[in-house]
Amino acid sequence: MSIRLYKAYTPGTRNRALSSFSEITKTKPEKTLIRKNHRKKGRNNKGTITIRHRGGGHKKQYRLIDFQRNKHDIEAVVAAIEYDPNRNARIALLNYTDGEKRYILHPNNLKIGDIVYSGLSSSLAIGNTLPLSKIPLGTSIHNIELIPYRGGQIVRAAGTAAKILAKEGNYVTLRLPSKEIRLVRKECFATIGEISNNDAFLIRSGKAGRTRWLGKRPMVRGSVMNPCDHPHGGGEGRAPIGRTKPLTPWGKPALGIKTRKQKQKSNQYILRRS
Repeated sequence: MSIRLYKAYTPGTRNRALSSFSEITKTKPEKTLIRKNHRKKGRNNKGTITIRHRGGGHKKQYRLIDFQRNKHDIEAVVAAIEYDPNRNARIALLNYTDGEKRYILHPNNLKIGDIVYSGLSSSLAIGNTLPLSKIPLGTSIHNIELIPYRGGQIVRAAGTAAKILAKEGNYVTLRLPSKEIRLVRKECFATIGEISNNDAFLIRSGKAGRTRWLGKRPMVRGSVMNPCDHPHGGGEGRAPIGRTKPLTPWGKPALGIKTRKQKQKSNQYILRRS
């Protein structure tokens, strides 16, 4: 993937940096693999806003992604590479020899016409899925299961990959993209390679309107609010926050405070935090 830069013809193009979409080979999604996507816009079942700054945006259809890769020992050919509005990674359309079609996350260097497999006897080729126990040390992997046969749950963002550091007993030691080192059961499946679109972090909208198209509403700084609306508000002119540390709108500590539960069951599998 590459980034397309624009000349400053307008204020909106002055700082714009968007994806060139040069790797996309098909513009319309597979009809059998799309579903309606009702967006909650930050509201709960009572209509109350529980997550701020969400709403509006262009309509999206959800693409059904095969995170499980449970069609074992059946050949699949990469038919197309497509854009997915629901994630920053690209997706690849697979045509299986039995006639079924599925979407997967597109790994780097996986081209149209390549053949991919899933299962215990799969080779160590990019796009193939097999158990962690069958993958050698130092291999880059993505779409990793945390519970066997549940489907990949971690390392699914654009440009990310985890590495296998060690194997001992029933567990495999992984270094995740966040630099966290964690144990995962050796029966869990993972896909070989790094996810494509690794320049996604360089994208800049260039104007507020494009951010609104993505369903993101404006964020207002607490320091410009009134004291009744935010702990940082009030004062004359450009005043400091007036507190010993930054706070959320509800008075909880913000910026760098750990929010993970102390008694989380999975803490025993984390060897080193990020």
